[in-house]
Amino acid sequence: MKNNYDNLDEALNVESSIVEVDKTPKSLDVAPPKSASKPEDIKKDYDYTRANLYSLIEKGQETLNGIMELASEGGSPRAYEVAGQLIKSVADTTDKLMDLQKKVKEVDEESVSKTSSVTNNAVFIGSTSDLSKMLKKGFLDSNSEK
Repeated sequence: MKNNYDNLDEALNVESSIVEVDKTPKSLDVAPPKSASKPEDIKKDYDYTRANLYSLIEKGQETLNGIMELASEGGSPRAYEVAGQLIKSVADTTDKLMDLQKKVKEVDEESVSKTSSVTNNAVFIGSTSDLSKMLKKGFLDSNSEK
């Protein structure tokens, strides 16, 4: 049996073979990635981030105490410069902790505000005289109830 590649096979001095390919799709047992928007995932991430920020703040304060002792003993301007940078770093980390609270509050509000509001529009079909009669009647009825 002659195939389309015989001339190419002769030119390259090779022998080709026909390979049967199974074209049926095979299913892969791959679970879809879990969404990070689940409430338990958000809580877990919040707790983890909060613990890390607390740890960073505590370590920064310990390091700051050590640098301040070193700076006061040696009187080196560089030690005071490093202490100032560390104070700024600890303050920034504290701000990040407060930002974390704000972000979690926003996520909670997002989940609560996903409820949609329904707007009911009423349409009157009729003449203006019919509308004025209905309004007068409704106005009179509401006054008589009071």
